[in-house]
Amino acid sequence: MQPASPSKLQGLDDLLRRALAGDERAYRAFLTDAATIVRRFAAQRMPRHSAGFDLEDLVQEILLAVHAKRHTWRPGEPVGPWLFAIARYKAIDAYRRRGKRIEIDIAGMGDVFEDPAGAPTAIAQDVSRAVASLGGRQRAVVSALSVEGKSISQTARELDMSEGAVRVAFHRGLSAIARKFGRD
Repeated sequence: MQPASPSKLQGLDDLLRRALAGDERAYRAFLTDAATIVRRFAAQRMPRHSAGFDLEDLVQEILLAVHAKRHTWRPGEPVGPWLFAIARYKAIDAYRRRGKRIEIDIAGMGDVFEDPAGAPTAIAQDVSRAVASLGGRQRAVVSALSVEGKSISQTARELDMSEGAVRVAFHRGLSAIARKFGRD
């Protein structure tokens, strides 16, 4: 069996985004499509002679975990890796409960995962959002020192500030980010 097509997974992105915004029909459609993908995933990993294993039980466990963890998906990031991570861990849990050992080969999942070089990383998005939350000079100073990697003296020259003022603006900017994003 082939892994789910990227276009099918792209449709899941949109459905889950709408579902998290409160669209019940989109959530129903998301779960239906996810069940099809997860069923294929689980069937590929089910041992040939698997006494005590029921494919549908595993699919339902995975879907329950997806439902319980739906708030952990970050809109703007692909659903595929998030969905398959949950499925993988639930499959491993099911095998452990039954005293079996499983190894899941992710080589066949290459079509599902995006090229990490082409997609913005969560860290880069978080940093951009944090820096954008600052105003004026603080934003310029924090961006220059933390994002662009410039020195304090170089930043001071470019922004026509004293080095002490750059240090103060940097410290205050980081403190503002920490307060805003809940890390004192």
